[in-house]
Amino acid sequence: MCGIIGYTGTHPALPVLLEGLKRLEYRGYDSAGVAVLQEGTIAVEKKKGRLENLRQATKDRRFTGCAGIGHTRWATHGEPSDRNSHPHTSADGSIALVHNGIIENHARLRAFLERQGYVFQSQTDTEVLVHLIAHHFKGDLVSAVRDALYLAEGSYAICVVEQSHPDTIVCARKDSPLIIGLGEGENFVASDIPAILKYTRRCYLLDDYEMALISPQHVTVLDRNAKPVSKAVFDVNWDENAAERGGYAHFMLKEIHEEDKAISETLAPRLKEHEITLENIDLAGVAHHARRVFIVACGTAYHAGMIAKYTWESVLKIPVEVDYASEFRYRSPLIGSDDLLIVISQSGETADTLAALRLGKKCGAQVLAITNVVGSSISREADSVLYTWAGPEIAVASTKAYCTQVLCLALLMLRIGYEKGVFDATTYAQHLDELKRLPQLAREILKNEGQIKDLAHRYCSLSDAYFIGRNIDYAMALEGSLKLKEISYIHSEAITAGELKHGPIALLEQGSLLIVPATQPALFDKVASNMIESKARGAHLLAITTAEAHSILDCANDVVLVPSLSPWCMPIIAIIPMQLFAYYCAVERGYDVDKPRNLAKSVTVE
Repeated sequence: MCGIIGYTGTHPALPVLLEGLKRLEYRGYDSAGVAVLQEGTIAVEKKKGRLENLRQATKDRRFTGCAGIGHTRWATHGEPSDRNSHPHTSADGSIALVHNGIIENHARLRAFLERQGYVFQSQTDTEVLVHLIAHHFKGDLVSAVRDALYLAEGSYAICVVEQSHPDTIVCARKDSPLIIGLGEGENFVASDIPAILKYTRRCYLLDDYEMALISPQHVTVLDRNAKPVSKAVFDVNWDENAAERGGYAHFMLKEIHEEDKAISETLAPRLKEHEITLENIDLAGVAHHARRVFIVACGTAYHAGMIAKYTWESVLKIPVEVDYASEFRYRSPLIGSDDLLIVISQSGETADTLAALRLGKKCGAQVLAITNVVGSSISREADSVLYTWAGPEIAVASTKAYCTQVLCLALLMLRIGYEKGVFDATTYAQHLDELKRLPQLAREILKNEGQIKDLAHRYCSLSDAYFIGRNIDYAMALEGSLKLKEISYIHSEAITAGELKHGPIALLEQGSLLIVPATQPALFDKVASNMIESKARGAHLLAITTAEAHSILDCANDVVLVPSLSPWCMPIIAIIPMQLFAYYCAVERGYDVDKPRNLAKSVTVE
């Protein structure tokens, strides 16, 4: 959510800022702005809407300074508008600030500042910070930022510039990510790695309550008392080209086509002949001492956790609870030192998931993180980490990250099962051989893209769609439904197949679309009965199923075939047709697939 970029060096700052903001567009935003230090002043431009609006507005203005900050805003306090956009400035224009996060006590601080005579120009919580810094500024920007942040409650990643320090940026973070890129004669600050990957691969990862003083030649990291902190350099190993579209129409389509590679990359370091190797994870402790497993996540990651609930309980006979991270803290969960907490987050910065992690640790639970981003807050605070080596995922709608999350959970389950004696050596080896087939099976499903594109063309004009499934297939239905609604804006909901006749069947009418993932042989006949009930009400039935599902094939109007696999492997492959269906529906309806309205890639506010 929101994006920050800052630059100080020897080159004009504006092109660097605009390029960085372009690489942060995937995070979701509704306005953009820049502030550039030059000739003893701060030149500011900000515009509602897409980054191109800002680019056009700055084209004819003279931005020559070599230091500045930029921002893409996802509205929280105040509607999207030029006035509410960042950067915000002090009353005399001498200080400019950009901010990710939420200042929870902004109303109280605003009232205090208004009593001091400060006049606010926006509806945002962020403007409070810039006036608060100005209120404390006595010539030392670091001290002013520190004193202001002592009074601020909530989350923040901020960058601040002041006109009498024309090559200096001060930044700070709490609960919102911020990194510093280290160059030669130039330095950078950003909310995410892709913004600076073109310029450097050497970074500092700021921790909560840390600040930094950045100039072209020096970076000084400070604690909340402004005392120097020693930081290790983090070397980014991403391929810069991985963050480009590579000839595909959209990042989402590119990332679907990268799922076979993402699966291979996630498997490669973990499969050693007939062994699953998961380094730095106490598998024996989990296998023999974990009383219960809690899986906590948001959105797509939550659906990956739902799949694990079904497979882990069935195979490992360990009770598994799955919670939305946004609800976990508020139900007073009964979690303790005998429990394992698994938190799942693509970005590793999801605010609700991070809060759940901290609660779990406070209660004494062992915390395992599954994330795609090395060095993220969640990866650093968890007791152990299992990385999904999916590479950069730029599209807001998650695809390859989801597949690798499900895969990581399957690897954990199989390895723990072997520790517990659930599998003998022969069966265990057979399961590993099946895992090794997944990349090739993903490629084979992608060869069927034309059929799915045709189905999307046929059904994309519908205003409603319903997904039904049982057990693991219900978890897949949740994810398929989410993909469809978030990028095509077709109203969609997922329903457990057995609950259809307990109310939702009233919504069905002639021509309604029912999408049915059906991949579990023991449930084929049960699901077929639900399909027949729906077909009698005029519904069209699109099934994602296997060639062995004769009862499903007999009643479906349209069928997309997927291979027969073990329950823990099936969701990794069977989701691909639903991802493609959602993608092509959105394309047919003319929407911006990679930047769906109102959504953000990394949700760093609660």
